Amino acid sequence: MAGILEMLAEFLTPEQLEEMQAQLPIPPFWLVLVQSMIAGATINAIPAFGEELGWRGFVLKEFGPLGFWKTSLVIGTIWGLWHAPIILMGHNYPGYPVIGVIMMVVWCILLSPMFSYVTIKSRTVIPAAIMHGTLNASYGLSIMFIKGGSVLTMGITGLAGFIALIINLIIYFGDRSLTRENADLYQQVT
Repeated sequence: MAGILEMLAEFLTPEQLEEMQAQLPIPPFWLVLVQSMIAGATINAIPAFGEELGWRGFVLKEFGPLGFWKTSLVIGTIWGLWHAPIILMGHNYPGYPVIGVIMMVVWCILLSPMFSYVTIKSRTVIPAAIMHGTLNASYGLSIMFIKGGSVLTMGITGLAGFIALIINLIIYFGDRSLTRENADLYQQVT
């Protein structure tokens, strides 16, 4: 909770922070976690569905013949660059607009295989939209308990998030289930 309190300290007095903490009915971690799961699968999934319809619905189908990993690389790169205007305006990496764009591209490349995988396996973009919406909703959890650091090193879109995604990719795809025989699935994604 120290991380979120440190950020809120810029806007609230110590008395207001103390009062806010006293009024929470359950510990903040659980509150944010439950809220993230509900919002991620409902309201946040709606705009994420629009993105995923493009990335995993259209682009995945168009580049699918390149194979899973190359297609994920292409989608991740385009997806990361697509965020460039908002990153350059200070979102996600305030104070680091140029390196922020590079970091967002890398982050999207690392995240893209997981979203593509669930799309291919389910043959719909809906699970990717729910994952995307839940990820957006739960971002605060990744910084809630971290005090100090920089946006380049902490949080899900920083170096810590990169390491977590790399570990997830190793575990997630360790079963070698993505081979050329799945190529026909790209054409069946709706």
